[in-house]
Amino acid sequence: MKELKYLNKFFLKYKQKIIIGILITIIARVFALVAPNLVGDSITLIENYFLDKSINNNDLKDKLLINIFLIISSAVLAGIFTFLMRQALINVSRYIEYDLKNEIYNKYQVLNQSFYKNNRTGDLMNRISEDVSKVRMYVGPALMYTINTIALFVIIISYMISIAPLLTLYTIIPLPILSYLIFKLSKKINIKSKKVQESLSKITTFTQESFSGISVIKSNTIEKEVINSMMNYSYDTKQKNIDLAKFQSWFFPMMILLIGVSNIIVIYVGGKQYINNQIDLGVLAEFIIYVTMLTWPVATVGWVTSIVQQAEASQKRINEFLKVKSKI
Repeated sequence: MKELKYLNKFFLKYKQKIIIGILITIIARVFALVAPNLVGDSITLIENYFLDKSINNNDLKDKLLINIFLIISSAVLAGIFTFLMRQALINVSRYIEYDLKNEIYNKYQVLNQSFYKNNRTGDLMNRISEDVSKVRMYVGPALMYTINTIALFVIIISYMISIAPLLTLYTIIPLPILSYLIFKLSKKINIKSKKVQESLSKITTFTQESFSGISVIKSNTIEKEVINSMMNYSYDTKQKNIDLAKFQSWFFPMMILLIGVSNIIVIYVGGKQYINNQIDLGVLAEFIIYVTMLTWPVATVGWVTSIVQQAEASQKRINEFLKVKSKI
């Protein structure tokens, strides 16, 4: 991520908004943690009611109604804070996109004419549009989901350890395997992403030059040759995007598989602990919900990694021009 270090100055510029977004994220995750705990507590109450006939039926109903009310309230509050989180962090990405586009455009204005003789207009346009859009995905959605995932993992796993340390240990066994697989795939994605962006620059350049020189093309009646060239560029771009998509498509199946393995471990290990009276039935239900809650954040790890790799490739192309010094 060394090329993306260039964006650190923008993060510092909007640090106040980012910090507020992080705090809102933590609050939203805390409220999201309330529901599974109440579900587990409700299941334990029902279990105790059937095992101990002395428990009053009305008392059970009152406690369950209170739990239902708290579950709905916590879900509503979690939803409100999640909305505020998106407003805070996604807006920052638009501010940074605005600043970066202006900075690139201003840089183009001070470069001498020899720079424009050596670089095609289509490539210059692609770097200020397509490449900046890829970078915006990194400073917006990727940043938001990363903060959300870290907050959720820290809060949930800390709580899981506090109530059932051994079961938690078995539950998170697949996660290091997932991290290793993502690390290996991300290398390939970075290479493929760079090729895709270079291919997009070529097709943008060719299109721009074709439109600019349309009178020359028509006067020389070379439309067929130009169309064939465009088809070749399009085919090359399509193939490079398909190659990238093939690697990206590995993420979700792998993560769903590993989450499924975690669920099986929870049911097997947790079931044995319940039989041995080491945990309540409600705790087992809680853990199954927690594993399900971790499914989406784990799934987004692959998506975020893909975005970061594409942003890295795009920012590298942007930095190449930003580092050029005018001869004037």
